Amino acid sequence: MSERAKGLTRQQMCDRLAMQFEDGWIVNLGIGIPTLCSNFDFGDKEIIFHSENGVIGYGPLAAAGTEDLHLVNAGGQHVTLRPGAAIVHHADSFALIRSGRIDVTVLGAYEVAENGDFANWKMAGQQGGGIGGAMDLAACAKHVFVAMEHQTRDGKPRLVERCAIPATARGVVNLVATNLGLFELTSEGLALREIAPGVSVEEVKSATGCNLIIPREVPPVRSVA
Repeated sequence: MSERAKGLTRQQMCDRLAMQFEDGWIVNLGIGIPTLCSNFDFGDKEIIFHSENGVIGYGPLAAAGTEDLHLVNAGGQHVTLRPGAAIVHHADSFALIRSGRIDVTVLGAYEVAENGDFANWKMAGQQGGGIGGAMDLAACAKHVFVAMEHQTRDGKPRLVERCAIPATARGVVNLVATNLGLFELTSEGLALREIAPGVSVEEVKSATGCNLIIPREVPPVRSVA
């Protein structure tokens, strides 16, 4: 098995974070990997997905051939609508964010530090950046989850002691799902809570750029299967 083939797929990473959503939560999904959270089957839970561009109450990504060209999430992906959904002004969408009504935002990141800082708007060496709504969401959402690959394309860790690129927000991240496992930011540091199938604890440690709290027994990542 190749290194890249090990661990969770992006959909599985998002499914694991989606399991943490509670009934009645208003959930914002950032562009990129986090948008896959809306594909999760929530059963009897009522989850209201919020998009910065003003789509409130959308559902899974639209299947090929069924797209409404006028209906997209914040990342420009075509989505479906659930009963009771609303289309609101961009300013009203941000009013929901800034008034603290978002229960959780799931964001992508370039780096997450062991103290809960994260960076997702500017890459190293890049002159400009794209902050979007991430700073508002990080400051105002009740919980901040991150979904990202554990390493960069050239093998550098994304879980680090301190962010080397400009931070989006300080000390706000609660949970991180990567292809190697599920991590929780605690008062003692970054803890490995669940490990991906086919991955060893030593492999996780060697791919991580900060100290990890490793319990005596680390269970496999929970699955709906």
